[in-house]
Amino acid sequence: MTGALDLTIAASLVALTVSFLLSLLRMVKGPSLADRVVAVDLMAALAIGIMAVTAIALESSALLQPALVLAFVAFLATVAFARYIEKAGADDGEGE
Repeated sequence: MTGALDLTIAASLVALTVSFLLSLLRMVKGPSLADRVVAVDLMAALAIGIMAVTAIALESSALLQPALVLAFVAFLATVAFARYIEKAGADDGEGE
């Protein structure tokens, strides 16, 4: 059973890393600020996944606390960006 788990962990890390690199490309290319923020949010989620899979691979819970902190910070950043967009839309006279 250990061979199957090792293969699954390796495949998961490869998939998460490729996804992370693709979202990094989206963050660099844009084209809009919203696209970049969504890409950063996705990168945070993928980093959390990488930390969780690595914690499983190492059979250690040492990476789970930083993953939890990153999830909280990413959530707060997303809420802050949503408020910024909402205020920017209200200042432009949109949404009325």
